[in-house]
Amino acid sequence: MTLSVRLRHQFGTFTLDAAFDAPAGVTALFGRSGSGKSTVINAVAGLLRPDQGRITLDGTVLMDTEARVMQPPHRRRMGYVFQDGRLFPHLTVRQNLLYGRWFAPKGPGADLARIADLLGIAALLDRRPGALSGGEKQRVAIGRAILSNPRLLLMDEPLAALDEARKAEILPYLERLRDDLRLPILYVSHSMAEVARLATTVVLMEAGRVLASGPAADLLSDARLAPMLGLREAGSLLSARVTGDDPDGLARLETAGGPLWLPSEGRAPGTALRLRILARDVMIATERPQGLSALNILAAQVDHIHPGDGPGAMLRLRIGEDVLLARITKRSLSALGLHPGQSVFAILKTVSIGQENVGGRG
Repeated sequence: MTLSVRLRHQFGTFTLDAAFDAPAGVTALFGRSGSGKSTVINAVAGLLRPDQGRITLDGTVLMDTEARVMQPPHRRRMGYVFQDGRLFPHLTVRQNLLYGRWFAPKGPGADLARIADLLGIAALLDRRPGALSGGEKQRVAIGRAILSNPRLLLMDEPLAALDEARKAEILPYLERLRDDLRLPILYVSHSMAEVARLATTVVLMEAGRVLASGPAADLLSDARLAPMLGLREAGSLLSARVTGDDPDGLARLETAGGPLWLPSEGRAPGTALRLRILARDVMIATERPQGLSALNILAAQVDHIHPGDGPGAMLRLRIGEDVLLARITKRSLSALGLHPGQSVFAILKTVSIGQENVGGRG
């Protein structure tokens, strides 16, 4: 299912002029606050009537200002999850979940028991929202949206109001939605960690315009976009597969560049993962180093060198089919004599890859 969005709208001095296509999977609208992300998602939901534009979902026209087509929100079959759960306080969790069924079309849809199990809320069905944590409320809100049998799930910064512990609690459930239900999701966020973990497609927005869009692995590893993504947050996605646990509490993963060790989280052998590796956490060696405490040393090849405006440079490294970014100083670049095509070794500290940067491959 493909969502096609073409919008133009004026808010005082702010102009939204955005166009992108969102294929199946999780499409993340990423950008700083005020870049126009929520305006786009509200237009898709039918909560905003833009000055000009056309929105189609799998060939169905939801809005076309030129043809004077404007489907009302309840006809679009969108499930909307806001920053706060917006649950009915006088209803139980079960009743809140079933409320979504009132708006679902007749016919087979999502099963309450399956969704409750998928989101880990089966034990909460008889409670009221006042007795739930923030993370539990958001999971119930997500379940209610899914049970409305939507064609597209809209999520407007659903984790923004939660602390880091609650975010870590919910992210695995969002991965399950992506991988098990195959429900297309338009996801608004300004958190690079969330986007890198969940998104299959990224739309980068700034000042009301789309700067770039494409597969998450390609866009996040584009050194030219690092300043827009944030240099401290710039990084890339590395594919890995769990092969087993060692007695010392570390899990062994296989990558195209060699083995990699991370703290064990009890993942079964064969589990496919994608790891977010920050460019600032990658060191470069021209020969395989000896006598280091760092366990993770991956064979790579310099693919591209992007000098920055300041003292730093961004290296794009090729590791099999994956790309790794490394941020080093221009002085190091010169001292090592690095050039495209050169074989090098990327060194990663085990402790630099936190669990918030480890997710299912999708």
